[in-house]
Amino acid sequence: MFIDLLKAVGSQLIVLHHLAFYGPMSDWTHRLAPELVTWFSQDARMAVQVFLVVAGFLAARSLAPDGVLRAASPLGQVGQRYVRTALPYIASLLVAMLCTELARLWMAHDSLSAPPGLWQFISHALLLHTLLDVDSLSAGVWYVAIDFQLYALLLGLLWLARRQHAAGAWAQALVVVVVAASLLHFNRESDWDSWALYFFGAYGLGALTWWATHSDEAWRSGRWLLGALVAMTLLALAIDFRERIALALAVCLALACSQRQGWLFTWPRNRVVAYLSRISYAVFLLNFPIALVVNALFTRYGSADAEVQTLGVLLAWLACNVAGALFHHAVEQPLGRLGRRREPALAGTAPLSAR
Repeated sequence: MFIDLLKAVGSQLIVLHHLAFYGPMSDWTHRLAPELVTWFSQDARMAVQVFLVVAGFLAARSLAPDGVLRAASPLGQVGQRYVRTALPYIASLLVAMLCTELARLWMAHDSLSAPPGLWQFISHALLLHTLLDVDSLSAGVWYVAIDFQLYALLLGLLWLARRQHAAGAWAQALVVVVVAASLLHFNRESDWDSWALYFFGAYGLGALTWWATHSDEAWRSGRWLLGALVAMTLLALAIDFRERIALALAVCLALACSQRQGWLFTWPRNRVVAYLSRISYAVFLLNFPIALVVNALFTRYGSADAEVQTLGVLLAWLACNVAGALFHHAVEQPLGRLGRRREPALAGTAPLSAR
């Protein structure tokens, strides 16, 4: 389906971004394709905006398909979310620490983090490392913490609206207010980039897109909501143009179009895309430590040649996907069952996860 395509392509762009940005092999590849490596290094990371929008879209579908919170226990919902998201993530941190020490045997490079302390690991496990400004154990793990914050914030807004008359309208209004605050203020201040409010503009746009388009009845009033969201986002861009927000808006419009045209869950029908989407969270978690090891091997044993080192980059890309697939089946899926709801519910997932 279309969301599978977004997740599959987005996750591969993040892997290629890490390969281009970290490690010595990409310095050699830059000599062969400077513009391509520069693009992956600087611009491919904007794929994060795709995940933010898709995450909000799926969270709204799971938590409140019609705008009204379904969960009887919001705290229990947050706990289930933590188990499903954080347990594979913690396992991947252990792999990352082992890979970093292994890579340290063969190379010295700025990409290698210092040996971790106990508090550093605990803060990561509790998803507090971004808030406490703790040095990261692996590239990209900030996103796991931010995704958890965003989910909890959306859940809190839905909980606040749940007892109001016309709770669905109240919930949407609260989300619109926080989206506006994010786009017009918080997202323009880099000091807020460890907090959900910085990213809620894209995440909330995804949630509101679901509510505006999920049914014919919702669309009758939702088209005006979607139009207002587009206008508000364009206003925010006119005040302070940000490519990442423009991309988030484009993804929202693509989701809205696919939902209303009926191909959101039917196109593309491709097993490779579906599988890459399914393993995307595991690939995201493991790609950096696996790439570090491959970088270290080619630094120690590979010749100082641009073609050889570029082969190392391609092998690292393949290794990241193979390792992610193995981790998905051996670790992510078994751990994910621990946080599965006992009552039937619509499927809603983390932006990179297919659980």
